[in-house]
Amino acid sequence: MNLNEMFGLDGRVALVTGGSRGIGKMIVEGLLAAGCARVYIVARKKEQVDETSAELGDKVIGLVGDLSGMDGIKALADELASREDKLDILVNNAGAAWGEEFENFSEAGWHRTVDLNLKTPFFLTQKLYPLLKAAATPERPAKVLMIASIDGMKLNPWETYPYQASKAGLIHLTKRMAARLVRDNIVVNGIGPGAFPSAMNRAARDNEDTVAKGIPCKRVGVAEDMAAGAIYLLSRAGDYVIGTTIPIDGGVVNANVGAGNFVDPSGH
Repeated sequence: MNLNEMFGLDGRVALVTGGSRGIGKMIVEGLLAAGCARVYIVARKKEQVDETSAELGDKVIGLVGDLSGMDGIKALADELASREDKLDILVNNAGAAWGEEFENFSEAGWHRTVDLNLKTPFFLTQKLYPLLKAAATPERPAKVLMIASIDGMKLNPWETYPYQASKAGLIHLTKRMAARLVRDNIVVNGIGPGAFPSAMNRAARDNEDTVAKGIPCKRVGVAEDMAAGAIYLLSRAGDYVIGTTIPIDGGVVNANVGAGNFVDPSGH
């Protein structure tokens, strides 16, 4: 077996939600480098979708949609089914963060965060199940990748209650969905990102040196870190890893012996 057989994604068709920027875009770049034939990206803002599609080339197909409700989820699944007979890879990356003081935390903030971070990955996977099942074989499983957060694995000092709860819930949901879908040769796993500079994680983007001090390896994440983790789980190399969420965080969750070393929870 050579490296391409282990880590290559030649000919695969993928969908990455929230793929126009940040961690989603990093994963898209990794999928292209690994050989995916087509990568669909979906986001709410047409300008961002068009810009990223143009930047990354003809293999990236941009779709515009709001996945926070069932209408948008079904519309995306129907659109993809009209274009493809099967789907090899689904990356559930779209997410939201919301912070308010405990006494004033709003129901609107709660619902938006929990719906997008927890409900959407479940129901989008459900609606795309026929396409995933059509692609899946024992020799080459279809793959679903959930993008959780290290804030679902540990506490942070910010009052982002539904963000932390929904990401912890997504990690457990990953296990439960993996247990069901593996019988159809669909492998479900997750990634828990730490500090990656993006519009969603402005602390890591705008105060990189300060954030890096709280990370055991003393730096924030870069695109190659995220892309490599995704490629591992989505390629043949990760076929025997099932129901697992891997923190990609420079050691914050599992190698941090200091007190008070926290990373901005908006890291997604």
